[in-house]
Amino acid sequence: MSNFFFNDRTALVNDAIEGSLVTAPHKNLAKLDTDPSMRIVVRNDWDKKKVAVVSGGGAGHEPAHVGFVGKGMLTAAVCGDLFASPSVDAVLTAIIAVTGEAGCLLIIKNYTGDRLNFGLAAEKAKQLGYKVEMVIVRDDISLPDNKQPRGIAGTVFVHKMAGYAAEAGHSLAEVKEFVDHANQQVSSIGVAMSGCHLPQAQSDAQRIPEGSIEVGLGIHGEPGASTVATQNSRAVIDLMLSKLTPHIKNDARVAVMVNNLGGVSALEMAILTKELYHSALAPQISWIVGPALVVTALDMKGFSLSLLVLDEKIEKALTAPTEASSWIHAVQPQKMPVVSMETVETKVQYTASSNEVAGKVVDVVTQTLSDLEDELNDLDAKVGDGDTGATFAAGARGVAALLKAKDLPLADLSKLCLVVGERLAVVMGGSSGVLMSIFFTATGQKIAEGKSLSEGLLAGLKQMKHYGGADLGDRTMIDALQPALEAFAKSNSLEAATQAAVQGADNTSKSTKANAGRSSYLNSDSLAGNADPGAVAVARVFEALLGQCGDLSQ
Repeated sequence: MSNFFFNDRTALVNDAIEGSLVTAPHKNLAKLDTDPSMRIVVRNDWDKKKVAVVSGGGAGHEPAHVGFVGKGMLTAAVCGDLFASPSVDAVLTAIIAVTGEAGCLLIIKNYTGDRLNFGLAAEKAKQLGYKVEMVIVRDDISLPDNKQPRGIAGTVFVHKMAGYAAEAGHSLAEVKEFVDHANQQVSSIGVAMSGCHLPQAQSDAQRIPEGSIEVGLGIHGEPGASTVATQNSRAVIDLMLSKLTPHIKNDARVAVMVNNLGGVSALEMAILTKELYHSALAPQISWIVGPALVVTALDMKGFSLSLLVLDEKIEKALTAPTEASSWIHAVQPQKMPVVSMETVETKVQYTASSNEVAGKVVDVVTQTLSDLEDELNDLDAKVGDGDTGATFAAGARGVAALLKAKDLPLADLSKLCLVVGERLAVVMGGSSGVLMSIFFTATGQKIAEGKSLSEGLLAGLKQMKHYGGADLGDRTMIDALQPALEAFAKSNSLEAATQAAVQGADNTSKSTKANAGRSSYLNSDSLAGNADPGAVAVARVFEALLGQCGDLSQ
């Protein structure tokens, strides 16, 4: 069974229609109140003095066809079941509901079911005295030897042409003549990585080999013309255009519709549109419609391109206003706008200097963290992803390299903190690197404002907590760092800070609930008895400073 959100399979199409109509932005649509088996959406602002334009077909191609009902496009849409043509009676009912003396134009895609059901309905309507004409769209050029080319997304271009001509008040003959002309100017081709999924049905959506595309899939999942072993966006666009361009003159101006077949992300559609803009056809492209969901195939992972050759009247019809909610207004492509800006210098500007005490502190901290790499990794393997030691060691070695090169402003505590923060953001990696960079950067900024070291460190802690989201008791390095810094600020004693850090790290081994970091995804059994590696690192650093540097505050 495929993945598919729905409630009742028998009511699926009706439910979808209701969902569309309750949010219709122009409040101009209504479902025809008739036999429940007929699914007909009509304009509720329709003037029967004008030629009615009726289209439809199977559901599963949303927003077609309901999304294109509205002033300037369709007068009514007749919806069948998923990938199934509506009944003759449904089509006939729609014709009668919207057609006055001006007559009705039916627009259908070239599929047997649509030709038969809409065709018979047209003949029945004529018997009843209605003037009815039909246009069959055959825009799919992917199967060149097919005597009956399929109608696909280019059908919506034809809807737009017909809606414009009808809204302008032309006669049925004039509308038909113009639409026939425009219909001959449309050509389309689609490609897909995978087919579509139907509700409560086994799917062959994955029949296409991984890394390949199928060229010319039908909008009901029918197999395409060929399989090509590429998914490169540029190569795919070039391939599609190589098949489309023989159908237009070399100097013809065109509009291009970029249609999402239902399962392609917005990111990918934007990339494909960029490739189109830079393609060999680009000089001839006057308008682009999309990228958008226009005629879909449920969730098919694919897209199609439709070309419409332009002349003055077609271009006017294309760009005319409409109140069809799903029509994406054509836009004229333009070179990507850029705004010039001078590069902002963000690197800390400093002069290297010496200070024996500061140099000793940096040496002890970096050496301690480097030596703890394996121990912290082993500890993190029990409660995280096993890389805490490597992460802290990478940061330590990056700073140690600057110390060895005598490239640190050791005599300027504010600049020293800023440089360390800057370096950690580059070499430490992961969230820990960013957090420690925030900590040291905020500390350095506060010291530069005239605050003391302890005040600066607490300010750095505050910002690290603010951006990181963790707090005391969440089983992170903060459980050791915060008590240590608060004790240092209160007593000005490194010994008191060390005791607080050790106690805080020990407390994390007694906690069975983590509220931040990867440990938050583990159960209590995995956490019990295992201290947080970040907290342990903090405690060991304070112990090393006290042991090798003495109580510097004394």
